[in-house]
Amino acid sequence: MKLGSLDFHILSDGHVLLDGGAMFGVIPRPLWEKKIPADSRNRIRLAMNCVLIRAAGKNILVETGAGGKMNAKLRDIYGLGEPRLATSLRDHGLEPSDIDIVINTHLHFDHCGGNTRIERDKVVPTFPNAQYVVQKGEFDHAMRPTERDRASYLQENFAPLAEAGQLALIEDDRAIVPGVELLRVPGHTADMQCVKLTSGGQTAFLFADLVPTTAHLPLPWIMGYDLYPMTTLENKRKWIPAVVREGWLALFVHDPAIPAAYLRERDGRWEHEPVTVD
Repeated sequence: MKLGSLDFHILSDGHVLLDGGAMFGVIPRPLWEKKIPADSRNRIRLAMNCVLIRAAGKNILVETGAGGKMNAKLRDIYGLGEPRLATSLRDHGLEPSDIDIVINTHLHFDHCGGNTRIERDKVVPTFPNAQYVVQKGEFDHAMRPTERDRASYLQENFAPLAEAGQLALIEDDRAIVPGVELLRVPGHTADMQCVKLTSGGQTAFLFADLVPTTAHLPLPWIMGYDLYPMTTLENKRKWIPAVVREGWLALFVHDPAIPAAYLRERDGRWEHEPVTVD
């Protein structure tokens, strides 16, 4: 999809199965299951969408999915198949060495597991020529997580980047190239960042885990995984109306059916109009 001189593609690293109750927090199962049905283990099927951006002569990748390093037990728990990101990149004529910048909205395993790979029993960066961009506060917390969120942070996904000198830590909002802006939006974690793409008078906004699927558009539909749910609520009140008011294209990292949509307000509710993207 083109935005002026910038173009982007929705890629996939496959799907992950996560607990439905955790994904919808205080919302009762009879309500959320109408949106995304659960399996016999109470898990719902979620996409791991990534975004390939071509801007300012750079190949920029947002998110890297879960990757392929997890052991068999964890792959079963999370219903992970073979990682698909490398194949998705090759479908667009790119090898891992062609990626210039990798953006992680945060460092939970389903967003950054593909950052690294195993080579000769050593974990190395998957994208050898890329600068990996993440909020400093997110990295600091990921290196010392709490008991509540320790299972989401696997150091093999990000510690080797620092060791290789490929990690770029930023603080607060930052434009990394013209038309690609990173915005710190806390709630899910203290330092999660969303991505705003702007060119030619058009804008796309990647919600990251602020609004992981279209089912999470209603304000109280907030994940149990969120460390700061009231901050998530404040940011949903800020960013969803902005996307609606300005006519931006909304991008969803976990929606298995609707990775991109325009949002409209009708009778006090937000509705989505899916957009076909490759």
